[in-house]
Amino acid sequence: MRVALTFDAEHPDRPVGRPGVEDELLSLLNDRGVAATFFLQGRWVESRPDLAARIASAGHAIGNHSHFHARMPLLTDEGLRADIVQADRAIRAATGVSPKPWFRCPWGHGARDPRVVMALRRQQYRHVGWDVVAEDWEPGRTADDLIRDVLAGIRAFGDGAVVLLHAWPASTLEALPGILDGLEEAASTLVTVADLAARDLSAAADPPTAGENPGR
Repeated sequence: MRVALTFDAEHPDRPVGRPGVEDELLSLLNDRGVAATFFLQGRWVESRPDLAARIASAGHAIGNHSHFHARMPLLTDEGLRADIVQADRAIRAATGVSPKPWFRCPWGHGARDPRVVMALRRQQYRHVGWDVVAEDWEPGRTADDLIRDVLAGIRAFGDGAVVLLHAWPASTLEALPGILDGLEEAASTLVTVADLAARDLSAAADPPTAGENPGR
């Protein structure tokens, strides 16, 4: 069973992280020999070009997570183009690699908006959603909660599950060994989104309803 672990790397707006979490997460993935997919916010890349470069040099797949992390349907046509392109340039400058064709709309908003979809296509991008969400942005979520829900969600979905995680919550870092152990016990194969390109990744999960916040 194939599983794609994906991490949104962005500026957090909730008190569930601590300095150094992203660095430790990368070290853990490296120690376990895991290649994941990271969706990088442009402004975050500009503030942490060293870390963005480390993600790329470690062999992880790279995607674009917009520049400003705005709800994309609220942007004008020119705002959409500028947000996508500005993030693309920041990611290329820091990592030396292209994030195309992988894009994740903040909060999933715009994944089915014809205007947003067309703006992404014009820049040679395709939106990547998710099948399993751990809600790791919520302060009350423990590592045990994340392990339980991620593994249960993967079992329920089956082959090709795309898991949404974030690079900055301390709970995600604490849960990752248990998630990886569970996947190993289930004889799962960890892949990147590129390995699942044959499926409609934009159809993975509906965008969140009001009050949900998977983009942060």
